[in-house]
Amino acid sequence: MSGIMCFENVMKQVEAANPGELTELVRGYDRTFVEQMTPLVRRQSVSLDLRSVRRIDAAGIAALISLYRISTEAGHRFSVSHAAPHVAELLSLVGLDGFLLAHPAKSAAHPRARMEQTAA
Repeated sequence: MSGIMCFENVMKQVEAANPGELTELVRGYDRTFVEQMTPLVRRQSVSLDLRSVRRIDAAGIAALISLYRISTEAGHRFSVSHAAPHVAELLSLVGLDGFLLAHPAKSAAHPRARMEQTAA
């Protein structure tokens, strides 16, 4: 059994515990997000639709890694899909694109040129 979860739907449940933005997978939401998703990834393979995520930080990336590990230990798959280009780029920079992204994003710019841009 496998399923596609929309980040927004999961975050609506998370928001009940931590009111705030539904477009961020950041510190403060990470723990509740993992708690909400854990029973699902233990039960079935999941592809998490991240199209609504505009910001992710180290805590959010760690949450995705935790869910991947939990899913794998249960004999299932966990991946993310439809990540915004900058979210996909961050996952790529930390080496997660090869096994976490269901459809690796294609960057229009050369990766080195992207790295030379300022963060602001």
